[in-house]
Amino acid sequence: QVDLVESGGGSVQSGGSLILSCRVSTQTYSKYNFGWFRQAPGKEREAVATINKFGDTVYAESVKGRFTFSQDTEKNVASLEMNSLKSGDTAIYYCAAKWAWWEDYGYWGQGTQVTVSP
Repeated sequence: QVDLVESGGGSVQSGGSLILSCRVSTQTYSKYNFGWFRQAPGKEREAVATINKFGDTVYAESVKGRFTFSQDTEKNVASLEMNSLKSGDTAIYYCAAKWAWWEDYGYWGQGTQVTVSP
């Protein structure tokens, strides 16, 4: 069982920055693969960034160069640093986890709202 709790969302102006944190409750953090997803109103959920158990990251084209996915394996925290935010980044952001790379993400947090005003 893995519990995920996101924090750090809020409202910023375009060009601003936020850091989202995902606190992961598990005894085997390093065995999981993690991802940050977002869902804007009226749109489907999309992957923003993923990190595997080896630390390899993959970013959506729309956030490359602006977002950075990092993790603290001692504190069991996965973070998403978001810079140069745009109004198009407005969405609910979710942290997710899965055991094996070929699986679908089966563990999800409750989400945190990010609102970027023009």
